[in-house]
Amino acid sequence: MMQQTFDLRLATLAERYRTGKTTPRSVLADIRQRAQALNPEFRLFIHILSEEEQEPFLAALDDLSPAVLPLYGVPFAIKDNIDLAEIVTTAACPAFAYRADQSATIVAQLIALGAVPVGKTNLDQFATGLNGTRSPYGRCRNSYHAEYPSGGSSAGSALAVALGVASFSLGTDTAGSGRVPAGLNNLV
Repeated sequence: MMQQTFDLRLATLAERYRTGKTTPRSVLADIRQRAQALNPEFRLFIHILSEEEQEPFLAALDDLSPAVLPLYGVPFAIKDNIDLAEIVTTAACPAFAYRADQSATIVAQLIALGAVPVGKTNLDQFATGLNGTRSPYGRCRNSYHAEYPSGGSSAGSALAVALGVASFSLGTDTAGSGRVPAGLNNLV
């Protein structure tokens, strides 16, 4: 059975921020705790950003109004073959791991629009696979049925949205490796 999720729709978050019902710092703290609790079972993240790693992104929002940035405080996940500056990228291959000097263009653009990264998601190694089981970081479990595959290669990216720890997630799609996990986890 699918886990209970937070309402992370963009319009809902924007309204809650605008009316002062919550803050990005509070939302991201709750999400970080939820992601850490879900990860041992679902293996959706290779790396969840710590409070210290998220702080620069949150601090950048402190003096801004939610009306200024279209993605103000919106939590998003990044497939671990896409770079986030100062965070290790592995492509699910520990021997390949490197610390990125700069963020991928799309990541930098999303952050500039106010989005806040949650973490780097699990994937079939080197983004080659359609079932979400080819990772040394563990098999990604389906969000609805434990015995079903999550799909891949963007398994963790689909799970992050399906399990309510990201409003959206970056993935890649080669021969369906973004669409398959989205479909198998009831996102499309």
